[in-house]
Amino acid sequence: MNDSRSTIHDFVSRGGLKLQAALDQFKVNPTDKVCLDIGASTGGFTDCLLQSGASKVYAVDTCYGELAWKLRNDPRVVVMERTNILHLLDLPEPIDLVVIDAGWTKLELILPVVAQYLNPNGQIIALLKPHYEADKRDLIKGVLPTDKAEETKERVIQSIHDLRFTINEVMDSPVLGGAGNKEFLLLITLGSGE
Repeated sequence: MNDSRSTIHDFVSRGGLKLQAALDQFKVNPTDKVCLDIGASTGGFTDCLLQSGASKVYAVDTCYGELAWKLRNDPRVVVMERTNILHLLDLPEPIDLVVIDAGWTKLELILPVVAQYLNPNGQIIALLKPHYEADKRDLIKGVLPTDKAEETKERVIQSIHDLRFTINEVMDSPVLGGAGNKEFLLLITLGSGE
């Protein structure tokens, strides 16, 4: 199904809703693209990419056995479990679109690694989870207050610019993160960092 007005029942997890909103807002079309899903987990982002016409998705995650059965058996999915993106040695082809939903690893560590696999005109859609990027002392019962989430977002955006990436657009995630945390989606390209 290629309908951008999908419901949660159309994806294997609610992550698909987050990515679908970003694809629509950022006007990114995965059709016929080779994609890399970092932090694939159950596969919400992978599912969304496939339903949007991606030709192949490398589904990378440090966990094992979490990727949904229907995705695990889809010939367009290359399952790369027990794989830390920071230690990925090689991919057999350039990547057109990278999507990132990696809670425990900071974006400023992931982006330089994925840059080596990305086509020069490739794009990155990253889910920014301030509650993982912030100082843990700022969390209140697992929730980062909105003002701290905004501060953290701005700090992370600056660090991405400092790494010489361009942030083309930022949006609020339409779906809150775990425990009700505010999250953001970023459209990133290789570039001057301006």
